[in-house]
Amino acid sequence: MTDHATMPTPRPSAGELRQRLAAELALPSRIGYTVLLLAGLAVTTVTASLLATEPALPARTRIAFALIAGAGFAWAGFAAWVLARRRVLFASHRVIAAVMGLAFSGLFTTGSLGVWFAGSRQPGALAAAAVGAAMLAAAVLVLRGARRRVREITARKQEIERLLAGQPAAPGQPR
Repeated sequence: MTDHATMPTPRPSAGELRQRLAAELALPSRIGYTVLLLAGLAVTTVTASLLATEPALPARTRIAFALIAGAGFAWAGFAAWVLARRRVLFASHRVIAAVMGLAFSGLFTTGSLGVWFAGSRQPGALAAAAVGAAMLAAAVLVLRGARRRVREITARKQEIERLLAGQPAAPGQPR
């Protein structure tokens, strides 16, 4: 019986490492960003159409629809940017998406609280603000995780580049 824990793992060659560093965005990611692009465009189209065809909407509703259309357009633009890059982004796209999520959930929470404090005092506005606060907390956690992942990937990328250049491993780094 062979003990797999003691078997050395094969190290990739320098050519394989270079190929991995230059690899394109994986197919599942491309599909996901394509769906995000289409969803963002759909949200923008629907809300912009409502704004254009319903001139009698209250000002508060028009503002909300304009913000929703803007958010949809921003997500579509982000997805288009990622898809246009067509290569590994070393998790920087995760940080950008997390910041966008933080901004949009903060705007939603602020808007919901604004409706509540503006005099409506409707339970729906307060419930929406509570959901927004939960989304805001989740966005903060996602942003922290995304930044941590970028630091890890950057450190690993620098180590691989040092190895490819024939330089010794940094102090404290396993060889």
